[in-house]
Formats: sequence, C-alpha cells, structure tokens
Amino acid sequence: MADQMVTLTIDGQGIEVPKGTMLIEAAKQAGILVPHYCYHPSLPSPAVCRMCLVQVEKLPKMVPACVTAAGEGQVVHVHSPEAVKAREGVLEFLLINHPLDCPICDQSGECELQDFVFQEGQAASRYNAYPKRYNPVEDFGPDILYIPNRCILCTRCVRFMESVAEEPVLTISERGDRAFVDIDSARLLDHAWSGNVVDLCPVGSLVSKDFLHKARVWDLDKTASICSGCSQGCNISIDTRDEVVVRLRPRPNLAVNHYFMCDTGRADYRWMNRGDRVETNTISGSEHAVEWDAALDAIRATVDATGGPLTVLFGRRVSVEGIGWIMRLVEGHRAVSAMQVPTGTAAPLAGIPDLALREERGPNAGGAMLFGVGTDWDRVVNQLGPDHLVLLIDVELSDVDAAALTGVAQVIDLATVADARVTAACRVPVTNMAEETGVFMNRDGRAQRFLPARTPPGDARPVWWVAASAWARGDADRLVPATAAEAFSALPETRGRTHRDLGFGGAMLDRPAAAVGA
Repeated sequence: MADQMVTLTIDGQGIEVPKGTMLIEAAKQAGILVPHYCYHPSLPSPAVCRMCLVQVEKLPKMVPACVTAAGEGQVVHVHSPEAVKAREGVLEFLLINHPLDCPICDQSGECELQDFVFQEGQAASRYNAYPKRYNPVEDFGPDILYIPNRCILCTRCVRFMESVAEEPVLTISERGDRAFVDIDSARLLDHAWSGNVVDLCPVGSLVSKDFLHKARVWDLDKTASICSGCSQGCNISIDTRDEVVVRLRPRPNLAVNHYFMCDTGRADYRWMNRGDRVETNTISGSEHAVEWDAALDAIRATVDATGGPLTVLFGRRVSVEGIGWIMRLVEGHRAVSAMQVPTGTAAPLAGIPDLALREERGPNAGGAMLFGVGTDWDRVVNQLGPDHLVLLIDVELSDVDAAALTGVAQVIDLATVADARVTAACRVPVTNMAEETGVFMNRDGRAQRFLPARTPPGDARPVWWVAASAWARGDADRLVPATAAEAFSALPETRGRTHRDLGFGGAMLDRPAAAVGA
C-alpha cells in the first residue's frame, strides 16, 4: 500500500510528502534548510536546542520543526520575521559562554554555530561585561577529547551512545549555565563506534586526538570512497591535504552504513601514505628500470610460456576491475586463485540492524566471488610447488607466505610496496585504492564505486590496466579499456552494469552461490 501523502506549503513552495514526515525533513525536500542543532536524522529528537522553531499558520505559537509532523494544508514559514527573531535569541544565548576559539578550533570552517551565526546572528553581544564560563578539557577516551567551553548541549553524543550504540556512558550533569556532558567515572568512551560522536558534534566540543591540529578544513580535498577495513562496505570520504590522507569520515548511505563508520575503519588510512612505494618496472636480467612496454611484454611472455600450474594471489584491497582483468589474463591456464581476507572480532552497532565491523577484514570478498576467486588462502599457499608460476596482486605476505614462495618457479609481482623476501621475474608498480577509480562488492552483493583521492607515485598504474594491457599484447583485435568505467562494463560478470548505474550509492549485483576457483 502506498504511503498516504499530505500537501503543504513551506515558504511559499507547495510540496507533497508522506504523512508523518517531520517539518524539518519536509523543508529539505523543498530545498529549504531549517537551522538546527539537536536534530539528526539518525537520532531521537528531543527538541532541546529550539533553533528549528518555525511559524505554522493557525497555531498560537511557533513549533519545533524536528518534532512537528507535516499536516494536510499546513502553511509553514521558516524565514518569517518572528522565526528569524526567535533564532537570533537562541544564538545570542549560545554565544554568552561560547569562547572565541575559531582560530584554533578543528571544527572551524565546518561548524554549524559559525554558519548560523553568520547567517542569522546578531552583530554584537549584550554580555560583554560578564566573564565567560570556563571548564578544563577532559580526556574521554583513546581518541576523544571533550572541550566543555564550546559545548552547546545539543545532546547528540549522549543520544548516540544511548540509542544507537546502546552503551549509555555519557549524560548531562548539572543544570543551567553549569550544565556539561559528563562521562561515567568508571568508564571510557572506547566503544568500537564511539568516534561517531565527533562527527555528530555540531561544534568543536568533541574532537579527535588523531586529527587534532592537523589541518584547516578549507585546505582539505574531499573524495567519495569506500572503507577498506571490512566487508560491510561503509561509504566514506577521504580527506587529503597536499596529497596526504589525514582523515576518513563516514558518508551517508542508508542502505549500507546510514551515517556512521567504526573506529577501526576510521583509523585505517596510514597505509595510504606509505613512502616506500614501488615506482618503477623491473624485470630479471635487467640492471635498470624498464619502460612499460618491456614490462608488459615480459608479463605476457611469462604467462604464455608457463607449462605448469599458475597461482594467482590477490591482496584484500584489489578492485572488481583488477580481479576481473587478471582472471582474463590467465584464461586457458591451469589457474588456481585466492584472495587474502584477514579475520578479526565482529563489532555490531546495536541500534542499527545489519551494521557492524565484520569479521572479514577485506572490502571486496564479494567481488572475488563474482569471478570464482575463493578466500581459502592458506590451502592455496600450502599447495605451491617448484613448477608453479605465481602472480602476486598487491599482497601483504606473512613469513609463512614468503617462505612458501621461495620454492616456486617464477613470481610476477604487481606491487604497491616491494617485499624484499620475494625475488620476482617481473615487478611492476600499481596504485592503491586511494589513487584509482574502481569498485568494491560488499558482503551483501552491493557494488560501490570509489574515486582517486591522491596522485599515484612514479609509474604506478591500476591493476586492471596492467592486466588488460598484458592481455592485449600481440593481438590487434584485443582493445585495452581506456578508463576504469570501461574496464568494469567490459567484464561479462558485471551483467552489463556501468559505473553510471552504480552512482554514489551502489547497486546490487547477482553473483555465484559460491566461489569455484579456489
């Protein structure tokens, strides 16, 4: 049964929304932002900040838009003189004790208090003669500092820990201008998802120790990407400054991660900035780096010449395009393949169904399954013998793995970082996920795009380009895809889908019931 719809007017614009929609969300659909602090679409609404007061004709007084449902025939005024004056009063009260920390505050530039004061605040304060309240900075946990002087008591952090994390360690203590966010004296804010309180804080009251004073937000480039920490596939934004990744933040996707990401994924970015990257092509028999043509010829010749078993070992962050084109390169050979997927302890977010830090610590096991690549890594490595040709695709080797590779016939290494324990007949530099466009497929079969956030080092190229270029060597009828989008759509396993079809929210892809290539 279709949702019952109601029609109303907001600031002169007529809109139709499902019955029960709150006025603050209805206004968004009309392209109108109702200023707010305590409201967040993922949290219960207490209507405590009083910033979202709007005027509804025929009602005796203004109402908070975050808890007032849209009704048939309502006429709502967001920017009437009365509503603007009410917001001016709220902002004046908030600024009575708020310090002028903007020059040193990490939130400066993306602070909702700055934004709304600039839009609708008063030009001067009437409280200059009174000293501001002062409270010392508190250490709430492994990565979170609380700066009470900046706190506007929106209670988002308290409600997140109570209603979403379901671990109520925060509360509001005292009353009036003495009120502050307090933490259970016997606990720390060390929940697996506690870093989200920093994202939820509309001002700079809760800050991340990891990001503290690293960059001004207007110096950051923000890129849409996918978290590579586990198989959940949380949508994220990679923030870079001068080609260096400085933080990861969640990007909303209601079908995958809502508005959140776990702390494990949030901290999983330092590998993107490694300085010991492979930057040039090398082949056995040459004392110097070689051009791509020579390296691709060597890869193709080595694959074609092998008469024994061929094993492909994929690292956990190889894209759908990379896996697909590598498997196309080795078609016709006795190929066995596996993807390296480490495991860890699962950490669900209790208040959100089907959202967790997953045991599988790899973002693309679903993509591997699409091409018949399994995850039985140890079994495949243990079967390596002296007649094997091994293709390493951006792999992080353990001591056991490296020892197993010392006895194989030859190794072709597509690497982001070289492993000195491995002697490769050919080693070429490839990009990591922060330097390329590609697709990951999560545990539910949702294919999602990620975009390049920094420039690749040296001669590094995407895995799919290396594989497709080697596959096409010596055959004029074979064409190398020009872009990652072409590389994706050219694979039969993607069922004719394109990057455009996936958009920024992803799309479900059919996949085999089980991997058969491992």
